[in-house]
Amino acid sequence: MEEVIIATKNRGKAQEFERIFSKFGIQVRTLLDYPEFPEIVETGSTFEENAILKAETASRQLGKVVIADDSGLETDALNGEPGVYSARYAGLEKSDEANIDLLLEKLEGVPAEKRTARFRCVLAIAVPGKETVTYSGSCEGRILEKRRGSNGFGYDPVFFVEDKGKTMAELDPEEKNLISHRAMALKQLKQTLLHTLEG
Repeated sequence: MEEVIIATKNRGKAQEFERIFSKFGIQVRTLLDYPEFPEIVETGSTFEENAILKAETASRQLGKVVIADDSGLETDALNGEPGVYSARYAGLEKSDEANIDLLLEKLEGVPAEKRTARFRCVLAIAVPGKETVTYSGSCEGRILEKRRGSNGFGYDPVFFVEDKGKTMAELDPEEKNLISHRAMALKQLKQTLLHTLEG
């Protein structure tokens, strides 16, 4: 079985990648499997810069094919916030609940039609000795005033997908993996990855 390392310590993200890649007989490992691996400081100002930084750092140190994802929420009424700061919006301790609370507080009084937002994901695949390639995907929606649903992670409970009439947190994992920003980026990356592993 081929192995790919995902440069994350986020269990929610790890499970999404595992579900998507298991169909291709690809075993997913993450930085949780390397407890001594130091935290990669995300110094980039864009999702692309952070994804490349994480993928190349981990690939160089581990000598393996590494996929890194940098993703987040862009809210139009807040000029794209929280953007690259999505995971640490409310502070460095990275609390999903605190992040949602801060987002809802900042959007207080903003009418439904102006609460448009999108999840954006950039995936970088770093292969030892080759140039790093990136792929991006997005998923449009709007931010509700209250949480709904218990699936997913991050901002999923307040991110409403119009086509589905549900929040991301109300979708079952299989449904989410068909429409999510990460799934869109992964569709593009998949062919490169399979070609790389075959090669």
